[in-house]
Amino acid sequence: MYKKTILLVDDEPNTRRGITKTLESWSEGRFSILSAENGREALDYAKQYRIHLLVTDISMPEMDGLELLRSLKAEQQSLVAVVLSAYSEFDYAQEALRLGVVNYLLKPASKRMLIEAVEEALQIEEERTKVKTITRIADARLMDVQEKTLAAGPVKQAMHYIDQHIEHPLSLKEVAEHVHLNPNYFSMLFKEQANMTFSEYVTRARLQEAKSLLIKTNLSIEEVAERVGYSTSKYFIKIFKEFEGITPSKYKKVK
Repeated sequence: MYKKTILLVDDEPNTRRGITKTLESWSEGRFSILSAENGREALDYAKQYRIHLLVTDISMPEMDGLELLRSLKAEQQSLVAVVLSAYSEFDYAQEALRLGVVNYLLKPASKRMLIEAVEEALQIEEERTKVKTITRIADARLMDVQEKTLAAGPVKQAMHYIDQHIEHPLSLKEVAEHVHLNPNYFSMLFKEQANMTFSEYVTRARLQEAKSLLIKTNLSIEEVAERVGYSTSKYFIKIFKEFEGITPSKYKKVK
C-alpha cells in the first residue's frame, strides 16, 4: 500500500522543523511528511504528489495560507486542511472554514493539540475518500437493478452467480443451467425483471469490479482484464472506454 502524504507549509524555519519532527515521530513511517516554506513551493509539491492532508500557516510572504487553499481548490485538489495561525480574528477562521479547513489552531499549538488535529483530519479524509471511491466505482444502473430485482428467484440467483464467477467466461447457457431454466426462457425472464439483457448485466458487473481493482490495487491493465473475465486486454480496454468514456489507464490516474 502506498503511504498517504502530509504537507506542512510554514515560512518560519524553526517552526517548520519542529512540526516536521513532531509529525515524523508520531507517524513512525506510516505517512510521507513533506515541508514547504511558502505557498508557491507547496503548489509545486501538489503538482508532483497527491497531498492528503495540508497543515499550513496563514501568514506567509508571496502566497499566504488562504491563497494557497484557494489555488488548490481551484485545481480541484481533494485534500483536507488544518490551519495554523497567530491570528484569532473571526474573519480568518470564517474564510478558512469556507475553503474546507477542518481545524484552526492558534500558534503556538502544543504537540498534543497538533497531533489530535492531524488525526481527526486524517479520519475525515479517509471517510471522504471512501465516499468518493464508492461513487466512482458504483454503476448506478447496476445498483438499481440489484436493489429492485426480487429478493428470491432465478434472476436474483443468476445475478449472485455472475457476481461470484466474474473472472470466468459466463455464457447465458451456463447461467441458465445453474438456475435450472431453459436458456431462451431465462433470457426473456432476465430482461423482463432486470430491465437489461443478460449480456449487459455481465458487462456492467465486470466493469464495476474492474474499476474497483484499478482504484484499489496496483494490478496492471492486463491483470485487471484477466481478473474480470476478459481474455484480451485489447477487448477489455475497448469495452471500458465505451461505457466509461476513458481508457482504464486514464481512469486509474484520476485523483
